[in-house]
Amino acid sequence: MPIGSAVVPFFRNLVPGRGEVPYLPTMSQTPESASLAAPSPKVPSVTPRPFRVKLRGSVLTLVRLPNRRQVRGKLHQLSTSGGLMNLEQPLDEKLQVELIFHLGETTIREKVEMLFPMWATQGWLQPFRFLAMPEATRNVLETCLLSFVQQAQDSTS
Repeated sequence: MPIGSAVVPFFRNLVPGRGEVPYLPTMSQTPESASLAAPSPKVPSVTPRPFRVKLRGSVLTLVRLPNRRQVRGKLHQLSTSGGLMNLEQPLDEKLQVELIFHLGETTIREKVEMLFPMWATQGWLQPFRFLAMPEATRNVLETCLLSFVQQAQDSTS
């Protein structure tokens, strides 16, 4: 390596081939030629996050534990990927249970995995995520959530 030359590391967000380092406040201001010149690694396609509906305890739930005991709760938030439930006592993290609730005239009965609980002023807020929900059930749940939002908008206006 000759004296006086330095090895410059490769950074994807910097424009290659210039002597000075340009200041670009955001990545959207990167010149088009730089984005074409720098090879980018394969990025997996990111699906948009599903919308969430705040139910604030208006929907009652029944949680069926693996030992067939049942625990009652209230849905605080719900989306097509999971939600947040209000419980008197928290359940173990990573516990797989059956969750049953009514939304409108539809009954949803699916396997969920409980996530780490958080203490709330009245009981516990326990997040959960749906496990292997069939596409048909997901579509029904999304339709019910959209109609729930529409009803709430109609009642406020």
